[in-house]
Formats: sequence, C-alpha cells, structure tokens
Amino acid sequence: MNDTPLADLFEPADRKRWLGLVETALKGQDFEKKLVSRTADGLRIEPLYPLAEAVAQPVRAPGPWRIAQRVDHPDSAAAARQALTDLEGGADALVLAFAGAPAARGYGLTVESAADLEAALSGVMLSLINLRLDAGARGLEAASWLRELAATRGEDLSACDIDLGIDPVGVLAASGSLGAVWRDVAPRLAATVTEFDKAGFTGRALLADGRPYHEAGAGEAAELGAVLATAVAYLRALEAAGYDLDRARDRIAVLLVADADEFVTLAKFRAIRRLWARVEQACGLDPKPLRVHAETAWRMMTRRDPFVNILRTGMAAAAAGMGGADSVCVLPYTQAIGLPDAFARRVGRNSQIVLIEESHLGRVSDPAAGAGGFEALTGQIAEAAWDAFQAIEVEGGIVASLSVGKIQRRIEVLREAKAKAVATRRIPVTGATEFPNLAEKPVAVLDVAPAATPRASNFGAGSAVACDPLPSQRLAEPFEALRDASDAALAKAGKRPSVFLANLGPLSSFNTRATFAANAFAAGGIEAIGNDGFTDPQALAAAFRASGAPLVCLCSSDPIYAEQAVAAAEALAQAGAGTIYLAGRPADLIEPLKAAGVHAFLHAGCDLLALLEEALRRALRNAPR
Repeated sequence: MNDTPLADLFEPADRKRWLGLVETALKGQDFEKKLVSRTADGLRIEPLYPLAEAVAQPVRAPGPWRIAQRVDHPDSAAAARQALTDLEGGADALVLAFAGAPAARGYGLTVESAADLEAALSGVMLSLINLRLDAGARGLEAASWLRELAATRGEDLSACDIDLGIDPVGVLAASGSLGAVWRDVAPRLAATVTEFDKAGFTGRALLADGRPYHEAGAGEAAELGAVLATAVAYLRALEAAGYDLDRARDRIAVLLVADADEFVTLAKFRAIRRLWARVEQACGLDPKPLRVHAETAWRMMTRRDPFVNILRTGMAAAAAGMGGADSVCVLPYTQAIGLPDAFARRVGRNSQIVLIEESHLGRVSDPAAGAGGFEALTGQIAEAAWDAFQAIEVEGGIVASLSVGKIQRRIEVLREAKAKAVATRRIPVTGATEFPNLAEKPVAVLDVAPAATPRASNFGAGSAVACDPLPSQRLAEPFEALRDASDAALAKAGKRPSVFLANLGPLSSFNTRATFAANAFAAGGIEAIGNDGFTDPQALAAAFRASGAPLVCLCSSDPIYAEQAVAAAEALAQAGAGTIYLAGRPADLIEPLKAAGVHAFLHAGCDLLALLEEALRRALRNAPR
C-alpha cells in the first residue's frame, strides 16, 4: 500500500504553471484587462498573490473594536433617549454630532452650554464608554462644555476614554474658512490641550479627519496623505508650545472612512498605522499604536433602495474592524434620506454586534498579516500615501496646500474620474445605476426637518485662512436627481416618463437586451413598456403609437438587427417617434440606423448618465398633456 500523501502525487504549483493555465482559459484575451484591477489611485491589484512575510507594525490593542453610535437628534431629551437605547442595545461608544458640523448632515445636537450637553448625556456614565465629540467649527467650545460638565458631575477625566475631536484643518477643508490664521490657531489648540491635561485628561484632543477628502472624491492615498499631514501639523503645534513629542503624540487620533471596497479599506486602515510609525521613528520615538476611528462612507450611501446600504456599511465595518480600527461608526441605512429612526439605528448597531459576537472578527488583532494580497496592497497604499504626504509638505504643509488649492485640484481630478466611472457604470451603484426599482416603497425616518445652520468657526478672530471648500458628494446623486424629476412627473400627471421597448423577433432574441434597456432607463426614472416582440414593422409602429410613450428603444440580437432594425426604425420614425434608441452597438449598422432615425445607442460602457439626462428632458417635453 502506498502511503504517499496525496499532495505529493501532483507537480508543485508555481506562478509559471498557473499563468499557462490562465492563458489557455483566456483564449487570447488580454491578461491585464481581464484579470488585473486597479484602485481609485491606480494601484495595481493582481488576481493571485504568493504567501507573504508578515510586516511588523503597531496594531489595535487586544480585543474587539468599539461599536460607536451617532447621537444627532436636535432635541436634547430625544438625544439622551437615543444614547441610552444604543448603549443598552450593545454599543459601547458614542459620537456626539453637533448641529452645524458637516457630519451632522443638517441635523445634530443643539448645544449652547454645558447644561445642554448634560441634558443630551443624561443617564450616560462617561467612565464606562468611549465618547467622541464631532462639533466641526465649534470644537473648542464643545470641548470646554465637556470639561465643565465633567467638573459639575465630579467625573475623573483620567478615568474616561474621551476624544475631543478638535480638527481645525478639517473645518478649513470642508468649509473653506478657519476663522483665524494658522499661527494664531495652533497656540489655541496647545492651550486647550494644556487646560485638559491640568484637569487630568488622558484622552485624545486633536483629530485628523479623512472625511472631507473622501467625500470630495479622494482615493485611498490622497485621503491618507491629507490625514497624515494634518496629524503632523498638530504634532508640530504641540511641540512648538513646549510639549515633548512623546506626550504630544498621545493627544492625536485619526478618523478614516471605510467604504464597501473591503480589500482597499482593510489595507488602508493597516497602512495608516505603518505610516504613523514612520513619522514616530522620524521623531526619534519608538512606535506605539495610534488611535484610529472609522466611519462608514457617506459618498457610497443612496437614497434609492436604501436597504442596500445595509450591505455596503456591513462590508465597510468588517473591513475597518479587521484593518485595525479602534472604533467603528456605521451610518444608519436611511442617513441620506433623513434623520434615522430607532430601527435604522438598531440595524447599524446590530451589524457590528454580529461581526464581533457571531463572526468573531475582533479576536485577531491583524488577521491580514502574512496574506500576500493584503500585505502587497498595504505596502502599495502606504508608499503612495507617503508620496502624497511629502507633496503636501513640499507645498508648506496641509494648511498652506489647502489655502492655495493644491489639494483641491488633485482631488478634483480623482472626483471627475470617479464620476465618469459611475456615469458609465464601470463603478456600479446598486439601486441607483444598477437594478433600480421604480416601484419601491418609501422608508421611515423621523419627522424632523433638517436645519443646516452654518456655524462660525471658534478657532480665532481677525484675519482668517480661507480656501476653496472641498465638496461633499454622494456617488448616486446625479441619478437620484433624475429619479426625483420622474417622481415629480408621476405626482403631477399620474404617470412616469416612459419608453416603448420595440422588441424584434422571438423572446430568445430580444430578452437580454430588453432587460438591459429596461433597467438602464429605470435608473433615470423612465418606465419601460414591454411586449412579446414583433416581426412586422407596421405592427410595431402601431403598438408604439398605442403606448403613448414619448421614447422608443429597439431591442434584439445583432443577427435580427441586421435583418430588421433599419426597416423598424423607419417605420417608428414615420409613426411619430421623435427619439429612437437602440440597445447595443452593431458597428456595421451605425450609419444606416442613424439615417433611419436612431438617435443614440444604449450599450455597456456608454455614458448612461448623459443619455438618461437627455432622454428624460425629451420624455418630459414630449409627454402627452
């Protein structure tokens, strides 16, 4: 009997053998185009990686990440109830989003004093949770109110895990104004930290926030470069005020955005720890873990088919947690629609409980260590981010770079590229650009009107630093605007703009493209009118006239198009079809079809947003009154 292990009976696998098999499977197709992908910053992602040596780097303290929940109801009593419900339901961290802060999204705590803050935290024991303030331009005021509240309560700040979240650079990036010149702001930051130190504070006072950059379209390297440059600016401010660097670094935290690209997100969170360790080494310090907060991405959220947001935020939370985040804040799935209700908040909270308690993702501090793909991607992102950081430093630092618009211009290029990818559906947004549901039911949010009141910066007075603010945009917004226009037409006329699907031939010939066209037009709020297919051009034209649709789209296979499409287009044009589309792009028929009346071609890779914008304009203009 042969006791040879089964694996030894086969020839050892190596990359050369694998590539040979891949070439056979590709049948002449380009390896780079088919199997190699790239991140938003153009970093290469291979389809297969060998085992890698784990790179030593600081990691999160043992144990799971903290489950953070936003507290953002304008009414203090309601906010306090939210906070207690979340803590009783499994959260162990709170994020206080103040009215006027960008992250409050038009809502937020209405706080003007320590008494207001006490009302919002009624019943919350600060020593048992992590608390992070998100006050935007009122960061210094919010910090002073918290210090006053702690003194009134008799709370020992040294026993509290608190992040003050003071971030004047983030305020400048998001709002375009700082309220003072940086040489006046920096000493105020140091003075605030000193005041808290005297009160026994041991938490993080300053926050380098990546959200303004991510929401403006930044890729992973641009976001990390800006965050690192901001953290270094705060480090310098504290050092200039007399802090030794070892103590100064303990007062700084960072916040990164987690999105649904779980591979890039996980690698990005690993990379920030590696980058900060390099800064510490340059300062002559032995690296130790950085406080890293995560919040799921605003730009990936949709108002349409919002339940898909649960999947997006779930993947993002898992990636951030496995990437080493100390706390993760999941945006409720209805956040883009209005102020989330208790159910939406519960879903966001429970998604993390499942990840930690049932999937046990927090049991290993760095589960990606030694994985070839993650080690390679972490290294690539870290190198690209370091280059982005150095570019900012060459420009005089983060404040100077923002002031002259350097960062904004670089991110603008990335934003435009991403917008084009969404418009052409190379980046799909489920529920908005892919698989839209025109019959979806509205979801519940709290009956609280947004009151986006801009708040003046409290970081200083007099001459102020100003810059072009970074825009905050969700990827789905252009398509959602089309859906809104369709909804308005439905409310006014009782029917949506529509397109008649001119299906040619049998079902087997037109079904694929008819389904494709129906979904594509639905992304712009245009309802498709289907049928069983036609072979007679005159019958087709009569069915189109009877439909009352202002638009028509020919759908079938290329062989059927070659036989019938030109005659069908001519018949439709004679029947009054002013706008005719064709699903597909039969290269040898383009000019004859145009001559027959076809206006545009709907195909994979086309600029769907531009096509739908024009189609909706034509449909609304030509719709029956």
